[in-house]
Amino acid sequence: MVRLSLGIALAATLSQTVSAAPINDTEAAAAPVAVSSSFLGGLFDFLDTANLTVTHHEGKLYGCKCSPGQLCWPSQSKWNSLNTTVEGKLQVHIPPAASCYNQFVGPLGTVNTYDAAACADVHANWENESWTVEKPGAALWTYFTNETCRPTMNPSDTCTLGYYGVYTITATKRAHIKAGIDFARRNNIRLIVRNTGHDFIGRSTGAGALIINTHSFQDISWINKYSGPGSYTGSAVTIAAGVQGRTILSAGHAQNPPLVIVTGECPTVGVAGGFIQGGGHGPWTTLKGLSADNVLAFEAVTASGHYVVANEQQNSDLFWALKGGGPAAYAVILSVTMKTFPDVPSTGATLYINDTHIGYDNDKYWNATTIFHKYATHFVDNGLYVYFELFPFTLRARPFVAIGKTVAELEAITAPMFAELDALSIPYEWTPKSFPTFFDLYLDLFEDEASGGSALTGGWLFTRDDVTNNNDGIIDAFKTVFSPAPGVFSFIVGHLFNPGYGKPVSNSATHPSWRNAANFVITVLPVPIGASKAEKASLQNVLTNTIDQALRDSSTSGATYVNEADPYQPNWQSHFWGSEYPRLKQIRKKWDPLGVFYSIATPGTEDWEVIQDTRLCKKL
Repeated sequence: MVRLSLGIALAATLSQTVSAAPINDTEAAAAPVAVSSSFLGGLFDFLDTANLTVTHHEGKLYGCKCSPGQLCWPSQSKWNSLNTTVEGKLQVHIPPAASCYNQFVGPLGTVNTYDAAACADVHANWENESWTVEKPGAALWTYFTNETCRPTMNPSDTCTLGYYGVYTITATKRAHIKAGIDFARRNNIRLIVRNTGHDFIGRSTGAGALIINTHSFQDISWINKYSGPGSYTGSAVTIAAGVQGRTILSAGHAQNPPLVIVTGECPTVGVAGGFIQGGGHGPWTTLKGLSADNVLAFEAVTASGHYVVANEQQNSDLFWALKGGGPAAYAVILSVTMKTFPDVPSTGATLYINDTHIGYDNDKYWNATTIFHKYATHFVDNGLYVYFELFPFTLRARPFVAIGKTVAELEAITAPMFAELDALSIPYEWTPKSFPTFFDLYLDLFEDEASGGSALTGGWLFTRDDVTNNNDGIIDAFKTVFSPAPGVFSFIVGHLFNPGYGKPVSNSATHPSWRNAANFVITVLPVPIGASKAEKASLQNVLTNTIDQALRDSSTSGATYVNEADPYQPNWQSHFWGSEYPRLKQIRKKWDPLGVFYSIATPGTEDWEVIQDTRLCKKL
């Protein structure tokens, strides 16, 4: 990362050759799009919004966000002014691996970047999620960066920005976030909101964008008795935008008595932002619902640059939409207030069935997988959560989570499954263990993920009815996932949970099918580094129309998860939100009528697309 001062000097040098060059003749001659808004005051004053730039592409007319190299791109004096407003927190964004290259060739020009010590650090930590999280604009998984600046041992290779944002604001005050939103709105710049970069489908990246990084917001405030609005009067916690799962669980464990919230299973997941805006699921979900169901209030900054509180009484429509209605769609969350729960003694276990147990016996593997998955409904109906992975000849369930239960209770729940495995002489490794609290279980049995990989991800939700009535059909779909096309391999990450267990009625904007859930699977399709554009398109087609189509065909849920599924699937509106979608689209029109915020496949983005690989545009 290069400080802004270097970027300012670079941009000033290049201003004569870069800033004045339009992308094409049509664009240079085009008139701006006229923007009108019926929202003329207060929270809905968008009269200072810059016009989109008209572009013709493949016979269609678009209004586009401004990109580097266009006449509409803000002058350096405007960027300097923004840097002053955010107190020096603005930086030119250079990818983390640029230190391994002699030069970074960016949209503002070329910078000498090689640094042997920094490059060694990149190689040592490329797969370390925590290392990547601390970078201002990096993505934990790199497919949607266009892979144009990965670690290399050859410094003469070329490093470019790819689909990363151009500038970052490492915000440390809420005023910095407001300033970034205002600047993007007034200058027609694509805006990205990024906390950790824990993002499977490219919502933390975007070519030509200004990135607002919220990760420094780490405040945690415990509330003994919540005073409303609403009927809830129990304990709660207010969590700032940058707080991650392990951080809040650690802080809760230090309370007397220990407390927990519904957070994700991965420790690097940020709680307050895109996680909750997608719904948020984790180990406590079977007992307490989705994270979004447990939200009591938000503080946020709107697309018009206003600070708002959203709860059951104030801005109640925004409150509902932020609870699962889609990330980066309505406002930037500053903090969230959530219900807390007493931590309790818990039991965890691991189940391994792999080639050390069954060799390469295909029948034994699929029989074991069929039996395991057959009991998904039974497990969630008894309050369990199970995280599992399926690879060829490997079923790895780590962990089974039995919150508030003893080893004997977990053994009783799982006994029917093991009886069936034993009847077919399928060996396995089963290790249950008791813990004084869930937090102790979490530290012991949940594992950090690895960053730096390149893959496409899809996924689907299976209801309790799906598992009960069509388990064999689901297993056939899993077989398709493993071998979807010649020479193509993908795998499955699964989550057995039921957000409707003991809490059948949703109070969030999430898909109604979640209340009858048994299993949500993520499909992961690795993409070779250096794959051509045509190869990537072919793999996307395999994911959408073979892998995930097999899952869709084996289920009646009609649903998948906003943050961990194929954004290019057909009917994403219905699959992500079901009957809630029309209301969400209307709320989006109210709070962000002109598209200041954008993330793919979120309410109201039907007319937006990325053209020419890098330009965010709206169909006119």
